This record gives sequence, C-alpha cells and structure tokens, in this order.
Amino acid sequence: MDGATRREAIIKELQTAEKPISASKLAAGLGVSRQIIVGDIALLRAAGEDIVATARGYRLEASETGHVSKLAVQHRPEQTEEELLTFVSCGIEVIDVIVEHEIYGELTGNLRIKTEQDVADFMRKYQHSQARLLSDLTNGIHLHTLRYQEAEDLEQAKRLLADKGILYQN
Repeated sequence: MDGATRREAIIKELQTAEKPISASKLAAGLGVSRQIIVGDIALLRAAGEDIVATARGYRLEASETGHVSKLAVQHRPEQTEEELLTFVSCGIEVIDVIVEHEIYGELTGNLRIKTEQDVADFMRKYQHSQARLLSDLTNGIHLHTLRYQEAEDLEQAKRLLADKGILYQN
C-alpha cells in the first residue's frame, strides 16, 4: 500500500471510530510501523486534517457545541482523579491542561476527558507510567480548558472544587 492510500485509510478509520485510536493499533491494522503512522498523521495535519492527539490515541476533531472556558485549579497529584471526576460528573469535558513554564511559556497537554471511563483510562495510564503530571512543574497550579452546555454546569463544578480545596483562589 502506498502512502497516499494508507493516509486515506487512516482518515476513514478515524471518521468511523467512536473513541481515539492509538498509533500502534493503526500500524497493526495497516501492516506498518508505529513511526510510519506518526509520520502519516503529521502529513495529514499539514494537509489540513483536524486530527487531535490525545493520551488515548488519535481522533478527528468534531465540531462541538456549548461554551468553552478556562479554569485555574491547584491540587496534589493524588487529587487528580477526584478533580477530573468532579468535572465529568457536572457534564463538563476537560479538553486540556495548561501550565506556565519559565523557559517555554505556556505548555498544553490534550486530555479530551468526557466520561468516567475516560478518567479511569487516564488514571490507569498515569499510574502505570513513569511520567509526571504537567502540574508537577508548577506546584500543582494549572488551567483546564473546559467545554460545557449550560453556565450552571461550570458554576456547580466551581462550587464542588472549592469545597474540595481544588479551585485556585489565591
């Protein structure tokens, strides 16, 4: 299979996928290496495809409805699951995490967490890796970009996070 045909197959897989697909899974299905897939994704993005890389794999960016806001929080690593579950219990998608780095400026990590299962998957990956959270760079202070349908959803999450001592209120 040539590169153009393979990239068309990748787009078709992403269009029909209900959840993100890892580069390894795409590679196995197409009979190439993971690195070939990473390169194909880079070429597809350069060609204008709106492909998002999450901790769980690649997905096509869908046009989403609702409001988008940023919220500042601070917590210890062991409170990460509690924080994320608070957001999803209020019907809020956690799009990303953002920290301020003294050399690089703003660093952003894609999360795309919408459900309790997404939280469980993220936590399992975090706990089984040697990786540190981005918020470890900033004494736990970080921002999240959030998507929600109703303003009350965000207000409810803020109240709950404040009660847990997670909402950043310096």
